Amino acid sequence: MAKSEKQPEPRTGASGIDRATILELTKLLDETGLTEIEIEQDGKRIRIARGALAAPAVIAPVAAAASVNSAPDITPAKVDPSKHPGVVTSPMVGTAYIAPEPGARPYVEVGSRVKAGDTLLIVEAMKTMNQIPAPKAGTVTQILFEDGQPVEFGEPLVIIE
Repeated sequence: MAKSEKQPEPRTGASGIDRATILELTKLLDETGLTEIEIEQDGKRIRIARGALAAPAVIAPVAAAASVNSAPDITPAKVDPSKHPGVVTSPMVGTAYIAPEPGARPYVEVGSRVKAGDTLLIVEAMKTMNQIPAPKAGTVTQILFEDGQPVEFGEPLVIIE
């Protein structure tokens, strides 16, 4: 009778998977801090995962709260300068320079007033210095490159408003 008293719980479930193995794997998850374990034994695969569904529910409110609290700080950084109506983009691949030579006064600075056709910067390509003119009159509100920085075709360089 001792054997029948120890076996009220069957060792295998309806699927034929050993419950003791499942309990061991669950305990191993607790001990190791893992979130998932998968084994294959005798043609049967067991996968134990913990926290897969709860994690997004916890993360989403935190992320939403962070974006609400810091939205004024983040919003200006997320504005895509290439979508600005006054953006001046690089017409070629090369190296952008803000001044005609090292140590010289820059063509423009933030706050500079420019007329259509004024030189904004130079893009050096194939040892040729190409002056980039202002497409319209206005005030330079942003300079989006560092002096001597490599630039790609279509990359935003300056914003004029």
